[in-house]
Amino acid sequence: MPANILLVEDEPAIQELIAFNLTQAGHHVLRAASAENAMTLVKNALPDLILLDWMLPGASGVEFAKKLRADERTRGVPIIMLTARSDEQDKITGLETGADDYITKPFSPRELQARIKAVLRRRAPQMTDDAVDTNGLRLDPVTHRVHGHGEPIDLGPTEFRLLHFFMTHPERVHSRAQLLDQVWGDHVFVEERTVDVHIRRLRSALEPSRHDSLIQTVRGTGYRFSAQP
Repeated sequence: MPANILLVEDEPAIQELIAFNLTQAGHHVLRAASAENAMTLVKNALPDLILLDWMLPGASGVEFAKKLRADERTRGVPIIMLTARSDEQDKITGLETGADDYITKPFSPRELQARIKAVLRRRAPQMTDDAVDTNGLRLDPVTHRVHGHGEPIDLGPTEFRLLHFFMTHPERVHSRAQLLDQVWGDHVFVEERTVDVHIRRLRSALEPSRHDSLIQTVRGTGYRFSAQP
C-alpha cells in the first residue's frame, strides 16, 4: 500500500533519484535536507517510515534517530538508515540507535523497495498489501474487500481502515487516542468519542457474520481485537 515516507538526504541528486523511485512505486514522499528540517515535518505529521541518511549537515542522522526514539510520539516510526559506511561497527551503531534496518549506498531501487516492505510488514503491517484472516473474517487491502465466512461485508473507508489496523495488531489494547493517531493520523484533530461512533458502525457491519465480538471493549482503557473470549 502507498506509504507516507520522509526522505532525509542532503545530496540533491541522490534525494531526487530516491524520491523519484519511491513516487513511481506509489508512495508519497516528503523531503528534508537536514535533521532540523526533518524534525519540523515530523512535528507537523508523523510519516509511516523515515529514510534517514547517516551524514547530514548539523545534527547527524544517528543523533536525529536517537531523538526520535527518545520521544514517545515518534518512538514507533520505522527508520531505515542510508549510508556509505559499510563497516560492521557502523552498522551496529546505526541499529543500536533504534534504526529498523540499514542499507549501504549504492543500492538498487528494487533493494530499497524490498527493505521498505519488510520493515513496514514488521513494524506497520497495516501499511502492507497482505490479506489478513481471523476466524473466517478476511480483509484484502488490494481489492479493498471484506468477507465474513465468504459473504461480502460492506464497510465505509474509515471502518475499513479501523478494521485493518485491528486485524494487523491483534490482542493489543489501544486507547482512543492511539486509534486516532494510527487510523485517522496524528495531524487530524477530531474528538476521541468519534472513535466510539465508528466502533459501533464497525460492529454493526460485522454482526451478521457474528464477527462483532472480535472487537472488545476494555473498560477504562480502549479497544482490543481478539479471537479470545
